[in-house]
Amino acid sequence: MLACGTLPLHKLASQYGTPLYVYSADHILYRAGLFAAEFTGTPHTLCYSVKANSNLSILKLLAGQGSGFDIVSGGELERVLHVGKAAAQKVVFSGVGKRAEEMDLAIQSGILIFNVESEAELDLLAQRASKLKKRVRMALRVNPDVFAETHPYISTGLHEHKFGIDIRAARKVYAKAAKFKWLDPAGVSVHIGSQIRSVEPFGAALGRVARLVQTLGRDGLKIRYIDAGGGLGIEYHADHAFDPAAKVHSYAQVLRKAIAGLDVHLLLEPGRFIVAQAGALLATVLYVKKNGSKTFVVTDAGMNDLIRPALYQAHHEIQPLKTAGKKTQTVDVVGPVCETGDFFARDRNLPVLTAGDQVALLDAGAYGMSQASNYNTRPRPAEVLVQGKKTTLVRRRESVQELLQPEIF
Repeated sequence: MLACGTLPLHKLASQYGTPLYVYSADHILYRAGLFAAEFTGTPHTLCYSVKANSNLSILKLLAGQGSGFDIVSGGELERVLHVGKAAAQKVVFSGVGKRAEEMDLAIQSGILIFNVESEAELDLLAQRASKLKKRVRMALRVNPDVFAETHPYISTGLHEHKFGIDIRAARKVYAKAAKFKWLDPAGVSVHIGSQIRSVEPFGAALGRVARLVQTLGRDGLKIRYIDAGGGLGIEYHADHAFDPAAKVHSYAQVLRKAIAGLDVHLLLEPGRFIVAQAGALLATVLYVKKNGSKTFVVTDAGMNDLIRPALYQAHHEIQPLKTAGKKTQTVDVVGPVCETGDFFARDRNLPVLTAGDQVALLDAGAYGMSQASNYNTRPRPAEVLVQGKKTTLVRRRESVQELLQPEIF
């Protein structure tokens, strides 16, 4: 029988209905604590990547443990400010398309640092800082051209990607940044992708950043922050062994080695690693149908609730909430959305399921609800946070009436 802590998931499904996202607060805090323990003795700030899961209760939970935040939009900054205005002081603002009004809000909120991704953005940031008469810390996000084995859609560290500035051109851009009165070139940032399961690419990227920091120092710039980005991956397959503590230990070793001898404050941006395996999407089987040789298990959750399988061909383990029999069958697990791409698994061997059974799509705490939509005019799932024996509804289910409300008719 599947449970979140000591609470059986089938009871939560009955109480709150499905589709339903369930998160373990205890597991989230455990994962965040691994970074704090491994980087003890190294000046650092954990800046949780808000895009992974932006639920306010999760942000509040992490802020309460001293976490900072990595944001990529003004909307995400508004979420952090809603949790607490003081939390903005540990915010790193990333993203390739910052608007002037988003910059203004971040400057006025006193965020820690901007990660600048182009010369045009640098010019705009200098303009906004001058207008507001506030000195602003900034880093260039450099592109180290380091290959990381991951899905092409979430790889960000090569020259052909839209992210960052070619590391070979960075020295010139830093010289330009240093001439702006209201800009403080205080850091260097790098991010090479997401769901990277080997730690070696992180070490390679940070090694190139460290050499740039040394060069900038000889140019007279005092770089005080190195942002190592996020991207540390997990294992979504049950048959792949995964020890999160050992993974963070290896990650910390390669990062510390890369920056050895530098007097810098390290910024870390984990997202998926903290929340993915703390969450599950619960669904109810609506129908089991056959089309020729194929058997389809149709659930009440669809690609609008969890798009990762359709978007990335991502794997999520699927398990019945209650103990199932030993008999299995090969099925496609699909949703009710009117798209052939609306699937969670294809040709998956699962315990025999019938209408009314409930299942969990595991490791869905990251990029599940944050990428959910109202496609087919479907309300998004409710969200529940479990801490110890306490269960809290942290986002109620939408109604169709609420979806229609913003429209002018």
